[in-house]
Amino acid sequence: MATTVSPPAEASTSKFNPKGGVAPLRAGQGSEFFWRRLHSLTGIVPVGAFLFEHIMISNSMVARGPVAYSNTVEFLGGLPFVFFLELFGIWIPIAFHGLYGFWIWYRGVPNLINYSWAGNWMYSLQRWTGGIAWFYILYHVATKRFMGVDLHEHPGASFGKMQESMQSDLILAFYIIGTLSACWHFGYGIWLFCAKWGIVTGERARKGLLVGCLGIALLMSAVGVRSLFAFRQWDPQPTDPAGAKQIQNATEEVPKRQ
Repeated sequence: MATTVSPPAEASTSKFNPKGGVAPLRAGQGSEFFWRRLHSLTGIVPVGAFLFEHIMISNSMVARGPVAYSNTVEFLGGLPFVFFLELFGIWIPIAFHGLYGFWIWYRGVPNLINYSWAGNWMYSLQRWTGGIAWFYILYHVATKRFMGVDLHEHPGASFGKMQESMQSDLILAFYIIGTLSACWHFGYGIWLFCAKWGIVTGERARKGLLVGCLGIALLMSAVGVRSLFAFRQWDPQPTDPAGAKQIQNATEEVPKRQ
């Protein structure tokens, strides 16, 4: 009587099985390879570059006061073709990077309980911080860009508009969590980008790069959180068009709260 050969164990075809082990990682093939590379690239340029400028330059101006902050907003809002710059340089790349990132997260298997080495934790932390940062950005853009007074027309109201939100401890805490998540996601994302694209090779070089990338994340986090608290250091600033005009026309900085 002929014998039949049993198919391989279920563990060999599943993504993960504690007894069968973890299936080997495989690079994306065909169109998936292209989309994953594009996802990685957009995380650095333009999304990461915009985040770095937004935190380290634009938002840091809050430390100098409402007039300096509104001047920065006015300059950015007055750039040529600003609508197309925002659409193709910010909104579309952020939407693609975030949505495709959720798709990668959905298909991934971190296995933190069974395989709790540092790389696995970093993988999961990168996914969670990316998700938090994406919803934080959606909230920030919706409330500051598309609700209330138009900051492109009245940049003098920009300080007051943010300051108004920062008076709420709950919203401030949300902004802090969102800022920390975005900074970590970008900092560690630089390391992932360099490793994925073969820019840095060798164990020693990658460890050194990792330290540098985490340093970038910590620096951006410190500047970002400091900027959020700085909104509370001044007396309440105007958010109406008339008051915004006064801020724009001011020749001296508003004094700090005593």
